[in-house]
Amino acid sequence: MESLELLPRLLFLHHHPRASSSTRLHTTNTRFLPQLGFPSKLKKATKNATLRSISGDTDGGSTASQDGPVSFEDETQQRDEDRALLLSREIDDYGSLVGFRFNSSNSGKTNGIQGDLRSGEVEKPDVESVEEEKAKTGVTYNIVFVTSEAAPYSKTGGLADVCGSLPIALAGRGHRVMVISPRYVHGTAADSKFSKAVDLGSPVSVFCFGGAQEVGFYHEYREGVDWVFVDHPSFHRPGNPYGDKHGTFKDNQFRFTLLSHAACEAPLVLPLGGYTYGEKCLFLVNDWHASLVSVLLAAKYRPYGVYKDARSILVIHNIAHQGVEPAITYSNLGLPQDWYGALGWVFPTWARTHALDTGEAVNFLKGAIVTSDRIVTVSKGYSWEITTNEGGFGLHEILRDRKSILSGITNGIDVTEWDPSSDEHIASNYSADDLSGKVKCKIALQKELGLPVRPDCPMIGFVGRLDYQKGIDLIRQAIPELMKDDVQFVMLGSGNPVYEDWMRATESIYKDKFRGWVGFNVPVSHRITAGCDILLMPSTFEPCGLNQLYAMRYGTIPVVHETGGLRDTVQTFNPFAAGSNAEGCNAEGTGWTFTPLTKESMLVALGYAIQTFNEHKSSWEGLMKRGMTRDYTWENAATQYEQIIKWAFMDPPYC
Repeated sequence: MESLELLPRLLFLHHHPRASSSTRLHTTNTRFLPQLGFPSKLKKATKNATLRSISGDTDGGSTASQDGPVSFEDETQQRDEDRALLLSREIDDYGSLVGFRFNSSNSGKTNGIQGDLRSGEVEKPDVESVEEEKAKTGVTYNIVFVTSEAAPYSKTGGLADVCGSLPIALAGRGHRVMVISPRYVHGTAADSKFSKAVDLGSPVSVFCFGGAQEVGFYHEYREGVDWVFVDHPSFHRPGNPYGDKHGTFKDNQFRFTLLSHAACEAPLVLPLGGYTYGEKCLFLVNDWHASLVSVLLAAKYRPYGVYKDARSILVIHNIAHQGVEPAITYSNLGLPQDWYGALGWVFPTWARTHALDTGEAVNFLKGAIVTSDRIVTVSKGYSWEITTNEGGFGLHEILRDRKSILSGITNGIDVTEWDPSSDEHIASNYSADDLSGKVKCKIALQKELGLPVRPDCPMIGFVGRLDYQKGIDLIRQAIPELMKDDVQFVMLGSGNPVYEDWMRATESIYKDKFRGWVGFNVPVSHRITAGCDILLMPSTFEPCGLNQLYAMRYGTIPVVHETGGLRDTVQTFNPFAAGSNAEGCNAEGTGWTFTPLTKESMLVALGYAIQTFNEHKSSWEGLMKRGMTRDYTWENAATQYEQIIKWAFMDPPYC
């Protein structure tokens, strides 16, 4: 791999995971500041190289590469400032790339550094030179996303948005990125999304469920990312990735076990762009569907010397779904019998079906929690909630034990798709500098839905799945009272048939105030987001939430339950902030949050929003502009993921 993506391999070149344990530092909270020495053979091979001195500690951590941190017993070679040496680009006698050559002037200086290995002298550069070069040559990684869905190829919710956007952001920062997801074939027009993916002709056999299962791989290179799709007949059926109109597929454990096994094989066997990703990968495993990857690395591969340099990070998007099946199914997973404890799970007595039920089960998500090197959730608030009795769904105690490696990173959004200034789905484009198109979108939405055209009437919207988590019961309870106000209410979603029928019935009762669109339609979701004044999200729990981010981006004010990512991303309006005046200038906040999760508290928050819209136009405009000008890109999240990845490689594999 002759590109800058090889830079992670330049640090600590002579260290190898098979080195004796005495040469590795196994403590977690230690700063690694070694002074490297190079074997004589390597020095001879790189006699014309120029050495640079780069600080061994940045932002509180070591500049560790994918090889991980190294500690040497002989610390007498450390300089006063504990610096680590990095070779310039050279090829050793064995044909391995060991460094990068910096541009040299005629005087023999390189970025202010003089000397080479022939003289045995190295002059330290000044600090500014070091910092400038570090900014240009950050560590890069081979990153493998494993996910059950990735937009635009497959999507049921926020998981697909994350796995469709974050890989592109990381690839744009210089990392080599692969996304592995099933190749779903539903027999509909949606199958055309995979039309550009090419069969690699590299099937592999994986052993699980009592025999060898053959899976194929399709590949598309797009926006700097290798999109790899696992092909198997079990992924070819009508419905969504998890079920159809009859309910959840009964063989989901089999299907996603195949995905995990195939994902572990792909970096080893697929020559993407002419070369494989190899064993030194960072696996980002998303939710329970990919959780078996972390267990497989520890139980199936590392005992035989494979993936010793790999790390895995579990990303929890929704802890309510854990991949729990009867304990007897463990023998189908292709794991050694002595690793049962990693996935073993026992339901509490009250959750068992009958008196003779022992409650024994296997839990995929639990397996990843106890074997992954790091754990990430999709917001800071959710990373705390899942360690509580109420939010952990039975896994809170295990997560508390691993709290030291648990982090929360708030999602970004695709600001190209969700941009009111260029959105092709809405009636009129607008921006924070010119809001005139917002009211045109509202009028167009009212006409489309058959509501009275009233630009001055506050319009409330809801977009999301129709299930208990999204707070639909709370909306049902509040609608009779809310409809007494001079408002319009629009809902878009599908899910529980009971809620779908309720939406239809409510529309017939409040013909001039309420509209319910059963189903999900992307263009309509854009038009509702742009046309409404208020977006309501009374979710019982919300790991991150994206609709509130879309709403703020479009100048629609969110009213949300104070939970998870909603609490992290929506700041309650404060008209009395320091420096504010009667016109609302210099006020703070982007919406309203409410707690506890009751009808009364939700109606109070909605009341504040409606009153502000009706009586304080300047304050409302300030709310809109503050929300629209926030940074919603994935760049900030990608930077934080890079830090988590760096920490993962600083320590030896957890399992």
